[in-house]
Amino acid sequence: MKTLSVCFVCLGNICRSPIAEGVMLEHVRRAGLAERIVVDSAGTGDWHVGDAPDARAIAAAARRGYDLTELAARQVTAGDFKRFDLILAMDHKNLADLQRSCPPADAHKLALLMQFASRHQVRVVDDPYFGGVEGFERVMDHCEDACAGVLAELQARLAEA
Repeated sequence: MKTLSVCFVCLGNICRSPIAEGVMLEHVRRAGLAERIVVDSAGTGDWHVGDAPDARAIAAAARRGYDLTELAARQVTAGDFKRFDLILAMDHKNLADLQRSCPPADAHKLALLMQFASRHQVRVVDDPYFGGVEGFERVMDHCEDACAGVLAELQARLAEA
């Protein structure tokens, strides 16, 4: 049985990318595809490795029924470029960082998460770290929208297999 995998990437892997991971895990579960779609997240930086997501991210996700409490930050590794079918960056800087370290043969796997959104016309998921609760709610809105599009893309790929 064919499986696919997606990794969401932000700077420290404690705000945006774990929110996207939690949202996507729930979308995949609801679609009955937990055995066929692997979901993960990582950061381009290493300063939060092993840390839980930001408490504000955990709270924003919990208010919408997502559980981030089991997640822990990790840094992108060279092996991730082979391991994942899609590697989705939260913003242009994260994408540029990924492009610099990605082998040319895997560059087609890289994209901005918001390319998959249908309701929000923004290109990036802004970092809420230095702001208030409203920034985390906006990240939730963007991730819920874009992850629905990612799920549709992965379902289409699975149907082709």
